[in-house]
Amino acid sequence: MNAPAKKPAPPRSPLSDADRARLDDFYRYIEEKSHSEAGYPSAMDYDYSELKDLLDYSLNNVGDPFVAGTSKVNSREFEIEALQFWARLMRAPQDDWWGYVTNGGTEGNLYGLYLARELYPKGIVYFSQDTHYSVTKNLHFLNMRNIMIRSQPNGEIDYDDLRETLKVNRDSPPIIFANIGTTMTEAKDDLGTINGILDELAIPNRYIHSDAAMCGSIAPFLEPRPRFDFADGADSIAISGHKFIGSPIPCGIVLAHRSHVNRIASAIAYIGNLDTTITGSRNGHTPVIMWYAIKTMGEAGLRARVQISLELAAYAERKFIEAGVGAWRNPDAITVVFPAVSEELQHKWQLATAGGISHMILMPNITRELIDTIVADVAAE
Repeated sequence: MNAPAKKPAPPRSPLSDADRARLDDFYRYIEEKSHSEAGYPSAMDYDYSELKDLLDYSLNNVGDPFVAGTSKVNSREFEIEALQFWARLMRAPQDDWWGYVTNGGTEGNLYGLYLARELYPKGIVYFSQDTHYSVTKNLHFLNMRNIMIRSQPNGEIDYDDLRETLKVNRDSPPIIFANIGTTMTEAKDDLGTINGILDELAIPNRYIHSDAAMCGSIAPFLEPRPRFDFADGADSIAISGHKFIGSPIPCGIVLAHRSHVNRIASAIAYIGNLDTTITGSRNGHTPVIMWYAIKTMGEAGLRARVQISLELAAYAERKFIEAGVGAWRNPDAITVVFPAVSEELQHKWQLATAGGISHMILMPNITRELIDTIVADVAAE
């Protein structure tokens, strides 16, 4: 039997001419600014028009994605498929992984730290000074003891400082917050080196969270492959969906060991489900967006995107240097770093700037013509 037609919405007043003009102006403004954003990791080369009819429905993935609750207007089946795809790329143990689609990297990082705190209530969190600004906020939320570790000039954690600091606090389980692509320089902390230090100091109880917000969808396709995932010793990993993958709505994925998640799960009769996530109600549209991206790109498409961005980054770095600008990038990074530019250029090209440096992030939608124009502006200063 065919499902009944959707009940028509109650009549509403149409927008006034002034409000319609304002909305039209906003569309034009966003279109213009989308073509001049070069310093923030937002891929814009996507087309989700096939999903536009979903906006007629309120999709709420409340509760655990792997448990069928009593609320049925959701996209759980798509969420699970998206999670399975990324769990495989993150080399998660087949019989001990779990995850869900988040609102973005900050929520994924909060979740990883939350699991670590429940596993090691007396643990100390170690993170580098180049860690994303949201981490100190998350640590404040969770009231977790923490120590900031120095960074190397390229943004990677200073392993010597980490080793010496761990020596002084060997009585408390370490919770390592590893950056897999720092905000300004895209530096990647190496889990192999970190685990080697922990083994050297004979510290068996440990937890490692990988903040792979942007690079989680890039790193699996790099050669050599960075040491950052479950097979390298991570206990949880956060990935952003609206960055390299591309999404009109901010979102992300967090993956963790199911055995750790089971420690915090509680049954909620009201929804006939488990409370295992940070938020109660969760966006049901973004899991479909992540699923659609996977189905239309696949591993081959993602690998091709990575290659496009790497070639653009190499081109931009070379053009800056040829123009006399002291640009550089970390190995296999799509972020090109150069001396801080004026506020005028920061706003003109939306160039993130901090600590005396600015950067460009070479998403696949960036053109060589745009690179040439920005290089010319920076060189002219």
